[in-house]
Amino acid sequence: MPQTLTTIGFDADDTLWHTERLFRLTQERFAELLKDFTDPAHLHDRLLEAERRNVGHYGFGVKGFVLSMIETAIEVTDEKVPASVISELMACGRDMLAHPIDLLPNVAEVVGALAESHRLILITKGDLLDQERKLAQSGLGELFSWVEIVSNKTETVYTETFARHADGPEHAMMVGDSMRSDILPALAAGSWAVHVPNGPAWALEAAETPKNHPRFVALSQLTDVLQTIKNIK
Repeated sequence: MPQTLTTIGFDADDTLWHTERLFRLTQERFAELLKDFTDPAHLHDRLLEAERRNVGHYGFGVKGFVLSMIETAIEVTDEKVPASVISELMACGRDMLAHPIDLLPNVAEVVGALAESHRLILITKGDLLDQERKLAQSGLGELFSWVEIVSNKTETVYTETFARHADGPEHAMMVGDSMRSDILPALAAGSWAVHVPNGPAWALEAAETPKNHPRFVALSQLTDVLQTIKNIK
């Protein structure tokens, strides 16, 4: 029988490196470009509506975000948005896809330490090429025994990933910042789940915090994962 915990799954965006703040900066630029057509609060709501409609078609990531911004710009201007604005939104997307990786504090130390004692799996969603680029730039790639890039994170994804590449979900832990994507489906699969938030969550990733779940742990910083794992018998 394997020991209680043999495998640690990690989310990537906003768990290992900063991502959401780049989206927020781009949204601020989006609001500036359209300030003559609508106020920022209304624009934010319309963009969120577009993202919610489109995520099933475009998936998660920069490309879907840019397409939703363009769609929103067309809608709020009654199809009068200048071509120069569309061009700049596309340029913003290219800048986001080329933005250097900025690791969160202590990530390299924590992931490096865990790689010496556990099997590590990266489970992330979004655009394949962008996620591969970010992992390559992070310098963490060799520490993971497997990388799973998926269109969405579901109970089935965790069950199958931990079954194929580890000792099953009951011997695995998922660490991430998203309650909806990293925590709830991992718990449903039967694994441990550790929530480490990194600032305000994107509205589409928000979800209720589990109450009194024996395999759920909420932490304020990634370094506390090391002690959490020691406490699991």
